[in-house]
Amino acid sequence: MNFLAHAFLAGPLASDRIGGVIGDFVKGRLDPLPPGLGVELAAGVMLHRRIDSFADTHPAFRRSRARVSAERRRVGGIMVDLFYDHFLALHWDRFSTEPLRAFTSQVYRLIGEHPEPLPASFQPVFERMAAHDWMAGYRDATNVARALDRMAEFRLRRPNPLGGAGAELLRDYAGFEADFFEFVPDALAFAESVRAARPGV
Repeated sequence: MNFLAHAFLAGPLASDRIGGVIGDFVKGRLDPLPPGLGVELAAGVMLHRRIDSFADTHPAFRRSRARVSAERRRVGGIMVDLFYDHFLALHWDRFSTEPLRAFTSQVYRLIGEHPEPLPASFQPVFERMAAHDWMAGYRDATNVARALDRMAEFRLRRPNPLGGAGAELLRDYAGFEADFFEFVPDALAFAESVRAARPGV
């Protein structure tokens, strides 16, 4: 899952939403807690990791990864993460009564006002994300393609096959979309079960 899906699946707690968005920027073990990472935010990062593990084994997500061309298969998970954010943004009204841009604005505000230090590698990404509202922008498939191209250039070791990967969304659009609709209800139920099973809940 990418930024929008993780923020959405995290549920209503601010610490879970922030942890969902920053999860990929927190490396290593969470026990003991890394310096500067509080207990609540760590729980949000752990939820992020549990959702990623769930996605990796879900039949619909695996089917989506199998739709990716052989030459890009090793970055297929990254591609499907972005593709699913596209469909979530596109069909947002089916899953939430809150307008998409109101939701994303709230997420950016929560992150910007969070008192604990967030991972240094996340800060420049967050500044661009909030300034250009990446999460709502995923509604446009062209922006998904641009995001994949940016990741190919700036976030992955080069050379890599991620550049131009946005074309694969359009090549099997209906298939990816059907997989997404199969996946989301199960992901929502899983995330809720993880939150409900926490001590003290």
